[in-house]
Amino acid sequence: MATMKAVRYDENGGAEKLYITEVKQPEPGKGQVLLKVYASAVNHVDPMQVAGNYTPPAHVDANLGMEAAGTVVKLGPGCSKWKIGDRVAALLGGGGNAEFVVAHEGHLMSVPGHMTMLEAAGIPEVWLTVYKLLHFAGHVKAGDRVLIHAGGSGTGTAAIQLVRLAGAEAIVTAGTQAKLDMAQELGAVAGFNYKQVDFADKVLEYTQNKGVDMILDCIGSSFWEQNLRSIAVEGTWVVYGLMGGAYVNGPALRGLMRKRLQLVGTNLRPRNDQYKTDLVQAFTENALLHFGKELKPITDSVFPLEEIAIAHRRITSQENIGKIVLSVCEEKQIAD
Repeated sequence: MATMKAVRYDENGGAEKLYITEVKQPEPGKGQVLLKVYASAVNHVDPMQVAGNYTPPAHVDANLGMEAAGTVVKLGPGCSKWKIGDRVAALLGGGGNAEFVVAHEGHLMSVPGHMTMLEAAGIPEVWLTVYKLLHFAGHVKAGDRVLIHAGGSGTGTAAIQLVRLAGAEAIVTAGTQAKLDMAQELGAVAGFNYKQVDFADKVLEYTQNKGVDMILDCIGSSFWEQNLRSIAVEGTWVVYGLMGGAYVNGPALRGLMRKRLQLVGTNLRPRNDQYKTDLVQAFTENALLHFGKELKPITDSVFPLEEIAIAHRRITSQENIGKIVLSVCEEKQIAD
């Protein structure tokens, strides 16, 4: 029986509950491929899951790791889109924090020749999420002003770039000057430290009291009043995370009606295979070719898989600017 190293935890808690162990290597089913993983990544939902504050959808792999980059080493029955040896990045339901992982053939994208596996591993979950927020949920248009919260995160740094690619303007909030500086380097037209100022006041000042056309909101309740003040009449408010809480007390619905807003709630991990396939195809056709030009993945730090606990502590601290990536296998071994 072929085995592999993988991240596991047996009980809920903090990063100290994580460990590396030997488990059975998975086998690809119909329409799936087996990947040798060279790099994976950590997302905010991972420590939430370990802590017991998030339950993965029933139909996905509940193990950690929602993205990975590697090479195709085995094809499942009926798989014809890829061949052995292809360098790919994969959107996963889970299981990517391991030496091998099974992926749906439609959820893979080719890794550009100029890109390393460490760079590619930070693309699928974050960049596909942002592309979905902007184009599938928010229907961004050229000239729109988009308010992006957590502007220094992996999602935030991707959102700034995809907003700019769409011909729109990115305005961000973040908790440190370093994150705001990075946002400006990536093309944000304005940025505000939510710990120091009322960002709604600053957004209205910048937009001459018009407000923004769209909000990408991963915070939820703690920002709802300022979001409502920041958004323009007939704007679109896209909620994709609840880092600041899920309960709202106050006249939120009255504000939504008064401004004739579209409030869109969306997620990615629970979506069906066809939705994810369509998303990957749209991203591949419209965004992937811009990497190395207008777009670049921002990597905060790289940890070996064995230091998964340290990686979790870093993302929980919210100190990262960009993605936290896990190195699983040295890329120089790719030809072995």
